[in-house]
Amino acid sequence: MLRSFIANRHCAKTRHTTYGAILRTTICSLSLLSMLTAGLPCRAELPPLIPREVLFGNPEKSSPQLSPDGKMLAYLAPDKKDVMNVWIRTLGKEDDRLVTADKIRGIRSVWWQPDGRHVLYSQDVGGDENWHVYQTDINTKVTRDLTPFMGVQARVVQVEPNKPDHLLVSMNVRDPKCHDVYDVDVNTGAITLDTKNPGDISQWAADHDLQVRAAMATLKQGGQELRIRKSPKDPWQVAAKWGSDENDGGIVDFTRDNQSIWFESSVGANALRLQKLDLSNLKVSTIAEDPQFDVSGAIITPRTHELLAVSFEKDRVDWQFIDKSIAPDFEVIKKLKDGDISVISQDLDSDKWIAAVNMDDGPTYYYLLDRPRHAAQLLFSNRPQLEKYKLSRMKPVAFTARDGMELHGYLTMPVESGAAKPPMVMLVHGGPWARDVWGYSSTLQWLANRGFSVLQVNYRGSSGFGKKYLHAGDREWAGKMHSDLIDAKQWAIKEGYADPGKVAIFGGSYGGYAALVGATFTPDEFCCAVDIVGPSNLVTLLNSIPPYWETERSIFDKRLGNPDKDKEFLEARSPLFKADKIKIPMLIAQGANDPRVKVAESDQIVAAMRKNGKPVDYIVFPDEGHGFARPANRLKFYAHAETFLTKYLGGRNEAVSENEAVGTLLR
Repeated sequence: MLRSFIANRHCAKTRHTTYGAILRTTICSLSLLSMLTAGLPCRAELPPLIPREVLFGNPEKSSPQLSPDGKMLAYLAPDKKDVMNVWIRTLGKEDDRLVTADKIRGIRSVWWQPDGRHVLYSQDVGGDENWHVYQTDINTKVTRDLTPFMGVQARVVQVEPNKPDHLLVSMNVRDPKCHDVYDVDVNTGAITLDTKNPGDISQWAADHDLQVRAAMATLKQGGQELRIRKSPKDPWQVAAKWGSDENDGGIVDFTRDNQSIWFESSVGANALRLQKLDLSNLKVSTIAEDPQFDVSGAIITPRTHELLAVSFEKDRVDWQFIDKSIAPDFEVIKKLKDGDISVISQDLDSDKWIAAVNMDDGPTYYYLLDRPRHAAQLLFSNRPQLEKYKLSRMKPVAFTARDGMELHGYLTMPVESGAAKPPMVMLVHGGPWARDVWGYSSTLQWLANRGFSVLQVNYRGSSGFGKKYLHAGDREWAGKMHSDLIDAKQWAIKEGYADPGKVAIFGGSYGGYAALVGATFTPDEFCCAVDIVGPSNLVTLLNSIPPYWETERSIFDKRLGNPDKDKEFLEARSPLFKADKIKIPMLIAQGANDPRVKVAESDQIVAAMRKNGKPVDYIVFPDEGHGFARPANRLKFYAHAETFLTKYLGGRNEAVSENEAVGTLLR
């Protein structure tokens, strides 16, 4: 379902590591003066400023993927013009070579074609999210568009090792509102309609013979259906059904024999469980579960499709080993680096893994694990320059909201701020059906390094904590979801983590909406606000969603409201109609090509503020969508945001370079 406005679920769902599931030192020193005043307390020096380029520029290397035979590595890295592209390396050699030639936006994901001679990647134009699937020959470097339809979004459904000449892709060519499944011949480029969408399918799944035999439907009256069929010639039947009060479920993969599927469901439980459905008799068995936390990922072998492990995102990632024999593999990695482990790539035989170790106070480290030898070696970290600096640690926290509901979040304190109670930034996650997690965040470390404490709240309505937590946020935009933020702020002040007079609210997408709500519904709670691609009018937001979200319209109807039936209610929860209440300075940033939160959402509240004589800095990036993908744009935004926060909140700032000036982008 639509777990986040910011993260495109359909293009970025990488948490299940099958081959076919594509696209989850401060030193106290004495100065001469302090030497002369020996006996006075020693105060720690402030840590060096981490340059914005280090935090928000392109990573040095990222996203490594093993070739099917385990002999080569594909990864993303900048080219000479600082655009992210695909590079190839032979394992054990230093023959790194650039194979793609993206000129502007940069490639953000890559995976191997089963033949081991081609890599595949997705790309859109200017952030419009009309993703195309591209194929590059790693030897000739020839790239071609496998889905060459203008204004159409392509989503990879399945890549299978035993069907190396074909690829299943869903596209909204026939009807902009829904995605049909197409067979793509990766040798000739021929595209054939495989399975037609009846109009309500939001997820397709194919077995290991590339036959579409399972689908998730979102029902108009609310809830979901899991549909299956014995073969493409047989009719669909409903295998499982759940109502709108359940959690978002989905299909994970077919079992090795194609006779069962693994899927996620919260029916009969509070949280999403990983379950197995026998397609012959529709019998369901539970494989892994947690009473409070949703299942968040799985490790499945590429060739044999054996389920090895299942993860749950608690305060940190917790793995349940279905196959106990892989426990030593995790221990090998843990001895090298103590962070949260995820397996992001495997060779076909699952003898070699690439494990990513996510840290809260450092870069992500990628290790090549040789499982038969129980040995691992570091491939690289994504941002090695971070190792020069002492970063802040994330502390999981919990507190009670005013109505007694327990809420979860993370607190990050500056290494040394120079203040007993530092200014604080409430960093609100997008979605809202998403969550904050433990681990490295450039934005988080930037704020902490500049001297701010940072509070992240998984307010009610956040996903990952079970259906009661999720649905406690239904129809509570600008209601209890916002009062959770205010309660979190008061908790932080009471505990001494923040200066009560210097608290800012900052976020993107729903987090941007929360920043607008903070400035309009609670105008005395924050000293300034930063909104990135946040909706200002919930009616116009819902009336302008991308056409291919129509299959999931019922989710918005239940959790937010219907723009026709609930117009008055939605307008009452919209910051636009309370713009006259704004007292605090605001920074608003928007991508002109955003398909989720249209630029009109920012335009209209900026116009209302200026009509009322309210101060606002407004930046529009003409080549961005829902978020800022290009590093040049990220640097411009964060440089301006840093100046803004320093002016109204305090803290430290790095001088703005000529390349970081927003210039004509500031409207």
